[in-house]
Formats: sequence, C-alpha cells, structure tokens
Amino acid sequence: MDENNRNFILAIVLSMTVLFAWQFFFVPNTPPIEQQQQAAPSQQPSEQDGPPSPSASQAPRPGASTAPQPEGSPTGMTREAALAASPRIAIETPSVHGSISLKGARIDDLTLKDYRVTVDPESAQVILLSPAGAPHAYYAERGFVGAGGSKAPLPSGDTLWTAEGQEKLTPDSPVTLTYDNGEGLKFTRTIAVDDKYMFTIDDKVTNTGEAAVSIYPYGLVSRHELPEVQGFYILHEGLIGVVDDGLEEISYSSAIEDKPATFKSENGWLGITDKYWATAVIPAQNIPFEAKFAGSETNGRKRFQTDYLMDAMDVAPGATVNISGHVFAGAKEVNVVDGYASTYAIPKFDLLIDWGWFYFLTKPLFYALDYFYRLVGNFGVSILIVTVLIKLVLFPLANKSYVSMSRMKKLAPEMQKIKERYPDDRMRQQQAMMDLYKTEKVNPASGCLPILVQIPVFFALYKVLFVTIEMRHAPFFGWIKDLSAPDPTSVFNLFGLIPWDPPTFLMVGAWPLIMGATMWFQMKLNPAPTDPVQQKIFAWMPVVFTYMLASFPSGLVIYWAWNNFLSVVQQSAIMWRQGVDIPLLENLGLKPSQETVDEPDEAKSARATAEEKRSAKASRRAERAAKQIAAETESDDGEEPAQDGANGSAPAKKKAATRKTATKRRTPRKKAAKKRTSKSNDQEADGESPA
Repeated sequence: MDENNRNFILAIVLSMTVLFAWQFFFVPNTPPIEQQQQAAPSQQPSEQDGPPSPSASQAPRPGASTAPQPEGSPTGMTREAALAASPRIAIETPSVHGSISLKGARIDDLTLKDYRVTVDPESAQVILLSPAGAPHAYYAERGFVGAGGSKAPLPSGDTLWTAEGQEKLTPDSPVTLTYDNGEGLKFTRTIAVDDKYMFTIDDKVTNTGEAAVSIYPYGLVSRHELPEVQGFYILHEGLIGVVDDGLEEISYSSAIEDKPATFKSENGWLGITDKYWATAVIPAQNIPFEAKFAGSETNGRKRFQTDYLMDAMDVAPGATVNISGHVFAGAKEVNVVDGYASTYAIPKFDLLIDWGWFYFLTKPLFYALDYFYRLVGNFGVSILIVTVLIKLVLFPLANKSYVSMSRMKKLAPEMQKIKERYPDDRMRQQQAMMDLYKTEKVNPASGCLPILVQIPVFFALYKVLFVTIEMRHAPFFGWIKDLSAPDPTSVFNLFGLIPWDPPTFLMVGAWPLIMGATMWFQMKLNPAPTDPVQQKIFAWMPVVFTYMLASFPSGLVIYWAWNNFLSVVQQSAIMWRQGVDIPLLENLGLKPSQETVDEPDEAKSARATAEEKRSAKASRRAERAAKQIAAETESDDGEEPAQDGANGSAPAKKKAATRKTATKRRTPRKKAAKKRTSKSNDQEADGESPA
C-alpha cells in the first residue's frame, strides 16, 4: 500500500472516529425532562433550603435551614397537597398560570400554557415550578436577613404575608403583600408580571421604631432533587449566572462534588437552567452583592441553590427604603430573552440560552431561520431557504473550487505521464506535479474549501436545532412532527407497515435514507478512484453516514440532503461550463464508459501493442496448424502399394486395405484442423486471441 492510500485510509479512520465520538458524547441516552415530570419520585427532603446568612461571611448556605418547615407539610406529599398547604394568590397570564404562596411570598407554582410534554397537542402542559414538599420542588424566593446576632423577625421562607384584597396576579393587576414584624419594621411588597415570564418585585421597608436597623436583601432559586437531564456535552444544564461580567456555568454533578463557588459583583443575574426552561433571580443593578452557586446531598437527597446577598441597607428611624429586583421563570424564547436583556439592562442575559462557541454564527443563523419562518410559517421550509442562501453566499468559493477540480480532471493525462516518467521517485513526482499545478494555475486543495466552510455551518445549525425552544415540536411535512427530534420512521419495520418498534440503534428513517442517496449521487458525480481500496471505502461511506446521521435531529438531516442535491446541480453546471465530461451516467452504469477517450497516449499505445502481439500470436498458431495438416496429407499421398504378381499377394492387399482405412480415419482430423484454422482467422479479424 503506497503513501497516498495510507494517508487516505487514515483520514477515513479519523473521520469515522469523530462520528462515533459524536454519537457517544452528543447523542442523548436519557429521555427529556418534560417526559419524566409525571414519574418523579415522591420522597422529597424535609429540609428547606435557607436564605443567605450574613453571619457566614455573607455567603448563601444551601441546606442550612433557617426557615422552618411549614406546619402540616410533611414530606412525600403530592404536588396538589403541597399547594393546598398554604394560602395562595393565583397567577394568570397569556403564557403561564399558577400561584404565589403567601407563605414566604414564593413563586413556586408555574405551568407553561404554550408548551406540552410531548408533540401530542392533547398531552399535559409543562410544569416548571413546584412548592417545597412536592415532588421535585423548585421555586424562587425574595427576602431579608439581619446582621449577625440579630433576632428581629424578618421576611423569609416561613413568613406569612397578607394580601391586600387582590385575588389574582395578571399583567394588568399587580398584587400587594404586607408584613409587620411587630418590632417597628413594616414591609410592603408589590409583585407585577408581564404577558410572558418576567416578574417584577418591589420591596418597601419602613422603620417605625426608634433605632436604626441594618438588613440584607437576598434572592434565591432552589431546586430539590436532581432533574432528568439530556447529558450532552454541548449543552449546559444546571447552575448558571453572569457575575462580574463573566458567565458561570456549574453542572449538577460539579455543584455536589465541589465546594460552593462565590463571587463579588455589582451587576449580573443567576439561576438554574434546563434545556428549554430556566428560573433566574436578577438583583438591582449597580449595587454590590455576593453571589453563590452550591449543592448539597444529605441522606441521598440532593439540593441545589443559586442566590445573592446584597450589602446591608440601613433603615433609620422614621425612614423608608426601596429595593427592586426581577425573577424570570419560563421558556427560553430567543426574542423574549433578548428583549428582557435590552429592556431591563440585564448584562449578557441572552447567554441564558447556550449558543456555544460559535455564538457569532449560531445566533445569526437562528435569526435567519426565524425570519423566513415568519414569512412561510414552517421551520422546515425556512431551513431549505436558508440553505439556498448559504449556497449563494459561498458560491464564489464553491465556483472556484469546482473550476479547479474540472481543470485537474483535464490534467489527468499529464499527471499520468509524470507518474510513468518517475515511477520510483515520489519526490520527483510531487515536484513535477506542483510545477504542473503552478503552470496551469490549479489549486489541488481547493476542493476541500467548500467542505471546510460547511463544517461550522453544520455545527451551528445543529446547535440551533438542539437548544432553541422555537425548534422544539416544530413540524415539517408528512411524518416529521418535530424538527429537533430524529426521524421517527424506520426502514426495519417498513416505515410502520410492520407492527414492531425497532430498538434505537435500528431507527434509520426515510429522511436519512434520502440523505444517503443524495450523498451517493454526489460521489458518483466524480470519477471513481483507481485504487480498489479507495473504491470500497467510497462505496461504503454513504451507508455509514446514513446510519450515523439517523440519530441526529431530522431538521439537520433535511438540511444535509438538500445541500447535497444543490451541490450536485451546482457541480454539474460548472463542469458542463468548463467543457468537462460529467461521468455521472457512466458511474451509474446508465451509459457506456468513455474512459478510452480520455486515456493517455502512452496507455493507448501500450494497449495497441498488446493487441498486435495477440494478433501475431494467433496468426502463428494458425500457420503451424496448417503446416501440420499439409505434412500429414503429403505423407498419405506419397505411399505406393506393394504388388506381388498380377493381382498382388494377399499380404499386399491387406496392407493396402489398412492404408485405406487409416486414410478414412484421418479425414475428420483434416476437417477439424481446417475448422480451427478458420476460427483462428476469424478471431484475428476481430482482435481476439485464439483459445
């Protein structure tokens, strides 16, 4: 095996390694969290996560219970029982419904109206937040703690607030809650909500006592038990925040295994994120605070908390102070999140969505897809349109590449001459070929440029399909009901005709097959490699890619198939314009091969010489056969019968009879020899060698 073959096989092996690594690290093995909500475990921790404590270096302490368990709220309650354990104010907006617990003034009951657990429109709505004591408790809280050693009661998780007449929180009707600690401090909290997912909380603290009081505002997001996660390396799920202008992402496992992470900042936000949903607390900006990300595990029960603790606020006697903040709880819709970042001046709030390393490419690609979606009403069609636009943008590069490939095909005879001129000198071959490329202005690497440019586009589109909620449950046509999920059909059950659900590794649907077919046609557009090993590898590549991409989002497979088709059309047009034969029909076996037309002169001469040698050999064989027959005939005609007397003797007669019989037996041999001679002459006339 020569060096080119070794390098080629090495490249293929590395490519397959990348694909299998992708399959291993990036293909999910766990079901989506929304599909597991109804099957959550019933046993929950009895402890509640507590607020930050300024006595511990002003650091939040998850699991350190400063807020006692509400009375009558035992562990292991159903969600309905936990909701009924405390008085509530209903929440009703166009996007969410739920309630606020007057116990702690927590936002701990929230259901997303616009999102279902499955693609079935009749399936249950997605539940985001649940109260303490319920399965997988998850809530946001605002409150105050006192300085170290202070025993004055302050609003926290166990505080019972009083609602001032309102029964429901809507975008048009905020609710007002009050709490009097009985020691000179009166707290008034106004909670408002917009038509999406942002809650605005304004706190007013009035000191009616005779002494100044220092209080520390805090906010937290607490989650009990580990949720079901996708487990993708390219997707962050867990604790998240922007503090001191830097993005912090801490996975659930790291939060448990590592020490709590603390940061000092004046701007930012923090919370907990899933793939499509998130809950975050946003403190008042330009005011110093300490942020903390932590997890704990007690008796196998995991708890996670992100929170902030602001610097002390001094409330003088007779004075009133105000402090505002926000809570985001809902779906991570791109335009909504970006709008909040702009409206409320929240630094880098768009990073709540995991755009990845290709942020500069991924986000513009989403905006393009979203723009055409708003025009045509289908994200699948939008993908087709954006693919065409990408091809147009890359057309100059692709055109240059395909032109260079066409010129290289024209140079094939000259390249063959160089190989024959230096059959054993690889260095001389390479040098001569480089001189030829330079003379003819051909770049042999230009054919790789379109592929290299397509790689970041491919990953960016994969990221968009995978992380943006807009793609979740977005249909195409026919059987594709969710562009973010793999093709649900399988060739192994004849696309549903056989009542059998194949295992995951056998789910090779219709669109992956279409993609594989377009890839095969694209490969057949180019001449087949001369090396048998390369031919086999190329023959199997469409099959391998079909299987590997079967588990990818169907939107990505549709993009790849459509891109392959456009590439076939584009390359064919450029080759035709350059006057280069398009070997597609020949490679498909639909047209006789024209390879003899494109043969080098040396190859044609060698083939002609071989034909002449075979013809001369056939002539010599025919000549020898004719001479042998003639010799045998001459020998028979030259024999004279011996006579003994007039009539001859008996022995002479017997001998003559014997010669006559032999002559008769030799007659068929003569005919056969003549037949062979005739056949040899016919083969010679046809250019074939005689057998």
